[in-house]
Amino acid sequence: MPRGESPAGGDAADPPASNHCRGRFRSRRERAWAMTAKEFNGVINLDVRDSVPDWSPYELTKAPDGAPNVLVVLYDDTGLASWSPYGGRIAMPTLDRLAQNGLTYTQWHTTALCSPTRSCFLTGRNHTTNRVAAIMEATNGFPGAAGRIPDECATVGQVLQDNGYSTFWVGKNHNVPEEDNSSGGSRSQWPLAKGFDRFYGFLGGETNNWYPDLCEDNHFIEQPYTPEEGYHLSKDLADQSIKMIRDQQASNPSRPWYLWFCPGANHAPHHAPEEYIEKYKGMFDDGYDAYRDWVLGRMVERGVMPEGTELTPTNPLAEEVANAADAVRPWDSLSEDEQRLFARMAEVFAGFSEYTDAQVGRIVDYLEASGQLDNTLIFYCADNGASGEGSPDGSVNENKFFNNYPDDITENLAQLGNLGSPETYNHYPTGWAVAFSTPFQMFKRYSQYSGGTCDPMVIHWPKGIKAKGEIRHQYHHATDVVSTILDVAGLEMPETYRGVKQEPLAGVSMRYSFDSADAPTQKHRQYYNMLGTRGVWQDGWKAAATHAPLTGNGRFDEDSWELYHVDADRSESRNLADQEPERLRELIAAWFEEAEANHGLPLDDRTAMELLTISRPQAEPPRTRYVYYPGSSAVPEGVAVNVRGRSYKIIADVDLSADAEGVLFAHGSRFGGHALFLKDRRLHYVYNFLGIPPEQTFTSEILTPGPHALGMEFVREGAGPNKESVGTTRLYVDDQVVAEGPMRAQVGKFTLCGDGLCVGFDSADSVSRSYRAPFAFTGGKILGVAVDVSEESYLDLETEALGALARD
Repeated sequence: MPRGESPAGGDAADPPASNHCRGRFRSRRERAWAMTAKEFNGVINLDVRDSVPDWSPYELTKAPDGAPNVLVVLYDDTGLASWSPYGGRIAMPTLDRLAQNGLTYTQWHTTALCSPTRSCFLTGRNHTTNRVAAIMEATNGFPGAAGRIPDECATVGQVLQDNGYSTFWVGKNHNVPEEDNSSGGSRSQWPLAKGFDRFYGFLGGETNNWYPDLCEDNHFIEQPYTPEEGYHLSKDLADQSIKMIRDQQASNPSRPWYLWFCPGANHAPHHAPEEYIEKYKGMFDDGYDAYRDWVLGRMVERGVMPEGTELTPTNPLAEEVANAADAVRPWDSLSEDEQRLFARMAEVFAGFSEYTDAQVGRIVDYLEASGQLDNTLIFYCADNGASGEGSPDGSVNENKFFNNYPDDITENLAQLGNLGSPETYNHYPTGWAVAFSTPFQMFKRYSQYSGGTCDPMVIHWPKGIKAKGEIRHQYHHATDVVSTILDVAGLEMPETYRGVKQEPLAGVSMRYSFDSADAPTQKHRQYYNMLGTRGVWQDGWKAAATHAPLTGNGRFDEDSWELYHVDADRSESRNLADQEPERLRELIAAWFEEAEANHGLPLDDRTAMELLTISRPQAEPPRTRYVYYPGSSAVPEGVAVNVRGRSYKIIADVDLSADAEGVLFAHGSRFGGHALFLKDRRLHYVYNFLGIPPEQTFTSEILTPGPHALGMEFVREGAGPNKESVGTTRLYVDDQVVAEGPMRAQVGKFTLCGDGLCVGFDSADSVSRSYRAPFAFTGGKILGVAVDVSEESYLDLETEALGALARD
């Protein structure tokens, strides 16, 4: 007998086990396990044939009987006046179908920005309680903006997963800290660690819909096929969603599921198949000013807005805005060419939205055909108001704006026929952001106004909602979705989860409104706080501070506050601060109470440059020499070597055969990036400056087979008229300069979607038109690629920050 063991298998220090041990544990290890497990009520004897098993402590928890499936469709950047159920011009057949057989909510709200709203969908708590005060790139080290959802805020995925649901997340994330968005980064905030069985999508704030930056579960992948073969991200996401549900149903059809479907739409870049764009040809020629008048009439006619609703000013905070980026140019002040370009940009946006709706329709059709639609609770909504990141002039390459490089109307018009295709990275101007957020003031980022926070929400559940095609005006918020899901599933958020005391849910269940249009709103208060903007709604009244985001103005104690009776003035057009000073003081006090309770202080309206330069802990501190090897996945730009705004060298150690060709090093895309590659037995270095032709190209003579050190050097000599770096580039074969000439280089990021650094291939969209990705290296061996950056670097931090803060 082994030393220290009792005859019955217990510890030597324990007394001998009796022959009938009902519910007794015979070792210290078993007793410790019993503290967290259900009690075993079988009978244990020496011989298993004389014992009685009890499976109950070991069985998985099953969902409550009749618990519905849940599908949450969460679009990006969509104002209330965009879509057809609300009177907008963008046809949404699937959403129309769900609205006609479900409920359309007119006072459903968000945080005014993407990452924070999505954190509310995850946890049911306010965004600052989730430590997600703004986007992942704007964390500041205070409790409300630390950027990592705490253990005190268990997710809906975790609760459903632990209670018998299958859980799937498909599409956009943007709740993973930037430093973790890499193959070697922490997985603690990735979806599979937050209660999701499966994930397929992208981790950042946006991605190229033709060439996306994809992850599957806990690893990065390449897209499954090309645009030439019919690829579009919205289609791929629908395919993956249907497959996940079908696979689950094949083995566990009695098990309910939760699917969070988050397409890239309607965030820039606005990409859609040509046939969907053409559906809208000429439909926006009247312009965004006329659209506001037209759509408000439709909203009133449909009962979305009450009679007498007034339009708000187009530029209400002109004096508070530190720059003109959020301003709107009157339509009648535009040239004919500008009007033609801007109208086409709206057509592309509309086609993008409808095409994605058609993909959602494929999911709904599958649910109906498989008999699952009747007991599937569907939320179809958007995460914040329309996007104003397109600037007053719009863009065919959004990255120009974030590099402080002006768009050129001649260049843009030359791309008119390519808008929405892989050839462009387009975004409409601010005028459409205001128009699609009619009748409210401003748009995304402005949390004090409904232009930033009031968004579409349709709920459909045939088994659980008797009312069909009705409108609901009860006031609700993104924090209410988790409470509603748990309510209909027959579950509760635990007070303690995995040993951690939980923050209480901030939301209320919307279920009371399902069959009663007249039921009073059960929510009584909602606070707003975003990038220095703030507001609070309470029992039909709203206080809004007149402060613009990202201005760096500070002086919050000098903010003036406006007061709106939202129940009677849905557009927030009549400021009653002078008539109701006592009520305003009460609401301001309520805001501070909520801010204190939800880690909402300090307020932070610092400029993009200031936010970017905050000192943050980094898992990998910057260095001056980086070495990369073939066989690695693309390295996302947020954690790759930073060559922007500085001198740098790239050196590849290779051993070439006579027919060697392919990419040695590539980073970025056709909209901004650089690549070192072999083609036609020659070495080429191409720097694609913001996609502006011609590509800057340096080429060697024919190379000999054998070992070589192939590389280039850029020596920064100054800044150009738009702050771009200018200097001299030299191409090297071993120690010899084989080509030399002037070059300009970006100071902002190559891409906003993570088309990362590659060795031995080019991921996603090709940097150069000289080859087609992946153009994998063949005919020899790459030993490694080193990138050296100068000790002293010049970075235009303000320009880089604009890019970071627009990735939401």
